[in-house]
Amino acid sequence: MTHLYETDYPRSYAPQPGMNPWLVRLPMLFIGGALLFVMVLAALLAALQVHFSDRMLPGVSVRGVALSGLTRSQAVTALQGAFTYGDQAVFTFRYGDRFWQFSAAELGITFDVDGTAAEAFAAGHSENILNDVVAQASIWLNGRSIAPIVRYDQAVATAKLGEIAAALNRPPVDASLTVDDTLVSTQPSQTGRALDVSSILSALEQAMLQLNTGAEIPLTVHESQPRIRDASAAAAKIQAALSGSITLVTDDQQGGTLGPWTASVDQIRGLLALTLVDNGDGTQSYDVAINPEPFRAFVSSLASGLIALPSNGRFHFNESTRLLEPIKDSTNGRELDVDGTLTRIEEAVLNPVNRIVPLAFTYTLPDYSANVSASELGITQLVAEATSYYTGSTQSRVTNIIEALERFNGLIIAPGEEFSFNHYLGDINVEDGFVQGKIIFGGRTVEGVGGGVCQVSTTIFRAALKAGFPIVERNSHGYRVGFYELNNTPPGLDAAIFQPTADFRFVNDTPYYLLFETSVFPQDQSIQFRLYSTNPGRQVVIEGPVINAVVPPKATVYQANAQLQPGQELYVDWAKEGADVLFTRRILDAGGQEIRSDSIYTHYLPWAAVIEVNPQDPRVVNQQTG
Repeated sequence: MTHLYETDYPRSYAPQPGMNPWLVRLPMLFIGGALLFVMVLAALLAALQVHFSDRMLPGVSVRGVALSGLTRSQAVTALQGAFTYGDQAVFTFRYGDRFWQFSAAELGITFDVDGTAAEAFAAGHSENILNDVVAQASIWLNGRSIAPIVRYDQAVATAKLGEIAAALNRPPVDASLTVDDTLVSTQPSQTGRALDVSSILSALEQAMLQLNTGAEIPLTVHESQPRIRDASAAAAKIQAALSGSITLVTDDQQGGTLGPWTASVDQIRGLLALTLVDNGDGTQSYDVAINPEPFRAFVSSLASGLIALPSNGRFHFNESTRLLEPIKDSTNGRELDVDGTLTRIEEAVLNPVNRIVPLAFTYTLPDYSANVSASELGITQLVAEATSYYTGSTQSRVTNIIEALERFNGLIIAPGEEFSFNHYLGDINVEDGFVQGKIIFGGRTVEGVGGGVCQVSTTIFRAALKAGFPIVERNSHGYRVGFYELNNTPPGLDAAIFQPTADFRFVNDTPYYLLFETSVFPQDQSIQFRLYSTNPGRQVVIEGPVINAVVPPKATVYQANAQLQPGQELYVDWAKEGADVLFTRRILDAGGQEIRSDSIYTHYLPWAAVIEVNPQDPRVVNQQTG
C-alpha cells in the first residue's frame, strides 16, 4: 500500500486545499510531450539529413523525371535516358513548297546532364541547416521541378542555315538574248534570293527556349530584282530586222521602175546595235538601235543617176477662150535625199511585213504646172508666126523634122530668159527618135543622124525675127539650101545648128511670157511656129534682102554608088551660087519711132551639085583620073 507523504511533494507544489491537481499535471504533460516530439523530430531530421546527404530529396524532378533518393550519378543516368529532346525535337524550315528539317541536336541544342543533376541535388542541400530544413519541408510537401539546363550553340544553327542558304540563295540574273545567224533566242531574267539568317535564328531561339518538340519556321527570304527583267521586246525587233533582205526601189517618173537594189540579211545585221535604256525606276531594258550609216556610201552612189530636172507642162493657147489648155503634164524635178532614204531604211529594218523601201527625194517644182493661167503669164495674143516648107525631103528628113518640132510645142519662155535651141532640143541620137539623114558637115553633105533638124531652127529663127526678139546667136549654113528658099522665100533667113558648137539663141526681152506652138501640115509639106505673148507695143520691119558678091556654082561632082544601076542618078547636093546676103531689122515703138535696128548677114559659099551614079559611069572614072 502506497502512502503518500506530505514530504513527497514540494511544498510549493502541494495541492492546495480545494484545487484540482490536473491543472498542474496537464501543462507539464504537454510541455513534456512537446519536448519529446521535438527531440524525436530532431532525431528524424538528423536521420533524414544523414540519409539524403548524397541523394536527391523526395519530390525533386526534372521535366517529369522523378529523381527522389537518387545519387547524382544515378540522376545523370536517369536523365540521360529520359531526356531525348535533342533527337526528338524536329524543326522544319519552309520556303514555298520547299522545306528542310533538322533535329534540335543538329541545330546545336545539347542537354547539360551533369549541370542539371547538380541543380536538382542543390535543392535542399546548402550549408545553411535552417534554410535546408525549410526547403526540404517545402519539397516534401509540394515537390520541386528543376528546369533542365539546355545549351545552345548558335554557330551550329548558323552552319545549318548556311546549308539552306547555299541551296536557296542566288544572285539576280539579267535577261539576255543571243543571235545565231537569223535565229534570236532569249534567256529569262532571274530574281535574286538571300536568306535572312538573323531573323530565322531569332525565331528558332524562341522555339527552342520553350523546348517545343517541333516547330515550322517560315524562312525569311529577301528578293532582289534583276536590272534587266525582259529581253523579249528587243529580241522581237532583232528577229524582225533579220526576217529578210530589204529592197530599195524607185521609178523613173514616167511610170517605169528603176533598180531594185537589195540589202542582204548579213548587211542588215551590221546595222544593228543592242542598247540599254533607263526605265526611270531603277531598272533597264534592251532596245535595238539602227545605224544606217554603213549604207550611206552606196545610197550616195545612186544619187547622180537619179537626178531629174523639173519638166514644165506644155500648153496650147485657145484663141477663142483665151485660156491655156495643157497638152503635156509637168513633172517635178528631183534629187535623191540620201538622209531621207537612210531614215526609210532605218524604219524598214524593224518592219517584218514590208521590206520594200522607196528611195526618198527632194523635189523641185516646175515653173509651169497645169494650174498656170494665160492671164497671169501675160499670154494674150499671137505676136509672130513663121512657116517653112520641106517639099522634096526624104522620109528620114521628114521624120527628123517632126521629131525636133515636137520638142518645142507648148514651150513657155519666161521674161528675160534666153532661149537656146540646143538646150530644148536635147541630144540628137537614135535613142531619142532621130534617124539617119543628109547633114552638112565639114563642107560636105554626108549621112548623119538628125538631118533636117535645121528646118526647125530656121523656122524658129524667122518667127523670132518677126517678133522683134534680140538674136544672141545665129549661124548660117555654108551654102544655100534649097528647102529654105521654097515658095519664093529669099535666101539669108536660115539658121544652122550643130551640137555642141553651133546653136540658135534669142532673148525674150518683154515683161510677158512667151508660148511656142508648132504644127505640121502634111498636105502642103510645111511646118509652122506660132508665138503667143503680149506685144509690148512695138512694130518690126524687115528690110532686104540685099544680095552682093554672087559667085557661080562649082563644077558638078559625081560620086560612085554601087547600089545604083548604070544610067541611074541620085542628087545629093544641088548647085548653088555663092553670095553675101544682108537683111536689116528695125524695131519701132507704137508711135513709129525706131527703138533699135540690127543686121542679119549671111555669107554663102558657091556649091557644086553632087550626083551619085554607078561606079562604072564614065563621069566618075574621068573625075577620078582628073
